[in-house]
Amino acid sequence: MKEKFYQYIQQLQDTITKGLEDIDGKATFQQDLWERPEGGGGRTRVIENGDVFEKGGVNISAVHGPLPVAMQKYFNVGDVDFFACGLSLVIHPKNPMVPTVHANWRYFEMYDKEGNVVRSWFGGGQDLTPYYLFEEDAAHFHAVCKKACDQHNATFYPLFKKQCDEYFWNTHREEARGIGGLFFDRLEATEEMSMEQWYNFVTEVGNSFLDAYLPIVEKRKDLPYNEVQRTWQEIRRGRYVEFNLVHDKGTLFGLKTNGRIESILMSLPPHVQWVYDHHPEEGGWEEKLLKVLANPVDWVK
Repeated sequence: MKEKFYQYIQQLQDTITKGLEDIDGKATFQQDLWERPEGGGGRTRVIENGDVFEKGGVNISAVHGPLPVAMQKYFNVGDVDFFACGLSLVIHPKNPMVPTVHANWRYFEMYDKEGNVVRSWFGGGQDLTPYYLFEEDAAHFHAVCKKACDQHNATFYPLFKKQCDEYFWNTHREEARGIGGLFFDRLEATEEMSMEQWYNFVTEVGNSFLDAYLPIVEKRKDLPYNEVQRTWQEIRRGRYVEFNLVHDKGTLFGLKTNGRIESILMSLPPHVQWVYDHHPEEGGWEEKLLKVLANPVDWVK
């Protein structure tokens, strides 16, 4: 399974980077190959200073070796070896009318000292972080997510949508990072779902990503905006950074397993503001967003 999934994410990286380059029209992804001393490595691709995308990365990695002690405690396991591969992306557009997007699809195995697989699972998802809320965009993104889920099980979308709302929650702010999407983790083989069936589901979601995001970018990338709206975008990006550095499990895993720091922190936007005790104008477009972030919405009726 690990070879099959790693081959898939390599192909998906090519597909997604081409789709993003085509819609930007100016910038291209720069590739950086890296190796991890303990085992494995990755292929980082970063886009910067485009006509549409200010900064973004679409990265794949496959790492292996002894599971660090800190992560043994986290997973509640003993001295085991591990393999982990995945694709992780974050795209920060220039225009504040275009939302930031994040996605991740990953596969994990643990081995005993004889090399036997003792646990394996899939994880991942995709979620949207707008700065100015267009409800039809939120509905479109979630409708694509639901369609991908419904190909496999009608219960998946409400379950993984709820998990996304719960996971991407800035507890220290009492607000969501964005308007959600899908989040799933520890998808292990059961009587109902084999690992092959989980593979089919996770790749279905991965294949849906461009359909979920690019129509929104196309619709919003040329809308006018002013400095006030740009400032709001940078303030909200600050909340994005807070989540990634305080709460995000993927960031923690990368740091605890001696991952490549440049690739781990690729998700951080280039221009961010933290304004002391900032509150938007009452009744404005910005306040409308905050009200939605305080209470997750069912976007697909």
